[in-house]
Amino acid sequence: MAAPLRIQSDWAQALRKDEGEAWLSCHPPGKPTLYGSLTCQGIGQDGIPEVTASEGFIVNEINKKSIHISCPKENASSKFLAPYTTFSRIHSKSITCLDISSGGGLGVSSSTDGSMKIWQASNGELRRVLEGHVFDVNCCRFFPSGLVVLSGGMDAQLKIWSAEDASCVVTFKGHKGGILDTAIVDRGRNVVSGSRDGTARLWDCGRSACLGVIADCGSSINGVAVGAADNSINLGSPEQTPSEREVGTESKMLLLAREDKKLQCLGLQSRQPVFLFVGSDAFNCCTFLSGFLLLAGTQDGNIYQLDVRSPRAPVQVIHRSGAPVLSLLSFRDGFIASHGDGSCFIVQQDLDYLIELTGADCDPVFKVATWEKQIYTCCRDGLVRRYQLSDL
Repeated sequence: MAAPLRIQSDWAQALRKDEGEAWLSCHPPGKPTLYGSLTCQGIGQDGIPEVTASEGFIVNEINKKSIHISCPKENASSKFLAPYTTFSRIHSKSITCLDISSGGGLGVSSSTDGSMKIWQASNGELRRVLEGHVFDVNCCRFFPSGLVVLSGGMDAQLKIWSAEDASCVVTFKGHKGGILDTAIVDRGRNVVSGSRDGTARLWDCGRSACLGVIADCGSSINGVAVGAADNSINLGSPEQTPSEREVGTESKMLLLAREDKKLQCLGLQSRQPVFLFVGSDAFNCCTFLSGFLLLAGTQDGNIYQLDVRSPRAPVQVIHRSGAPVLSLLSFRDGFIASHGDGSCFIVQQDLDYLIELTGADCDPVFKVATWEKQIYTCCRDGLVRRYQLSDL
């Protein structure tokens, strides 16, 4: 990938006034950083600033919320997108996780202020507070119906909540350490959890029972993902007949991002190993891009793209910043990645530039969620930011 471009986090405000300036930089690997600046030469009748770049940088296009910059010498090109709106009143402290319902109407988020809340996705207005976890909630997500929420906490409990009346309808107990990530199988009769205790478990939501320990790897499981496997992949056969309470686990892969630098893939129903890949550092997050392609991000900033059919060597390794990769999300024909230094970018196959989501100033962006053309991020600065891709 080309050299990363960076821009002042509040560039859109800074360039809104006459002679306003914002800094720019280009970071070619193994070479000195190139520094530059953008200057507003006045505001056009349409309210869009006229902006020029200092030597070595080019402004290709600018709108109210986006600016497309290139550094020809390093063959780098990025379109920077400013937030459409920012929600500051949902939480008072760092927001560690968020999700948007399938209909796009509701958001759910958890924070180090100890709370988990449901809010209106359009304006951030508070709808419900989900109370019942002891200590912090690490992860929260909507079921495909959009009416029910799954959460995992430092109290080693997994809970299911009604988004309509905030009642906790199910509590799963069995983990011996904090739950760090969850995945929902198909429509949600079964769910998977990954924990600090080194185990991944499969649960039956209807009977609030554990259907089994899928993996016990002796190392904290930081991220989990479930994906439908391509027909060409051999997932093995289960040693025992699966419980009839297992629904939708056949031909699914389970991916585990582990603290001990290992990325583990196994058959969800068979519990048989598919591959074990050793990375450069602890794996923080993982996601499937297709029936055989996947991504996983490490603490030292590497994003590995692997093909399950030949997992020994990565398809590619993307290194945009040395900061930890905190979240990865499949998006259209590419993906969105967020980092511990506040950078958050979108890679699309048909674009010859990156889309960078700006606004966070060196504060980690912990999670990204999407609904149609809207992208939501949550950050250590306590803000939820909403971006409109139509603003491009």
